[in-house]
Amino acid sequence: MPNPPVLDPATLAAETGATDYPQPFRAQVAGRHRVVLGDPLGLSNFGVNLTRLAPGASSALRHWHSKQDEFVYLVEGELTLVTEAGETLLTAGMCAGFPHGVADGHRLINRGDRPASYLEVGDRSAGDEIDYSDEDMVWRDGAYRHRDGTDWE
Repeated sequence: MPNPPVLDPATLAAETGATDYPQPFRAQVAGRHRVVLGDPLGLSNFGVNLTRLAPGASSALRHWHSKQDEFVYLVEGELTLVTEAGETLLTAGMCAGFPHGVADGHRLINRGDRPASYLEVGDRSAGDEIDYSDEDMVWRDGAYRHRDGTDWE
């Protein structure tokens, strides 16, 4: 951890398109560039990332968590938030929150022609499970599975 506990995100390497999604879903997040901020500052109860989405990229597959709350704050650009309610345009300075246990999958998509950046914050609740609203996929016991419980190959 830096001393004092301050860092410049520009000095950190971004994870570009990094995902452990099964192969059929990886292309959707290929234009996602994530800089992990919380870990280098020694935070362990929640994670903080500065994420940039290239035009056409998505933050994730539409999903919701059983135990983890999530929060996003749009720093720059415009992104489309997709939920069960439809689509909502987010502009710089807007934020959104996703309480755990609410079966309303969410994701952000950059439908513009410029990159957009946002802060994402999530807690690290043990035993969290994830449901992917539009796919035959869930996260259970540390692995991606089909809804019938069989593993993704």
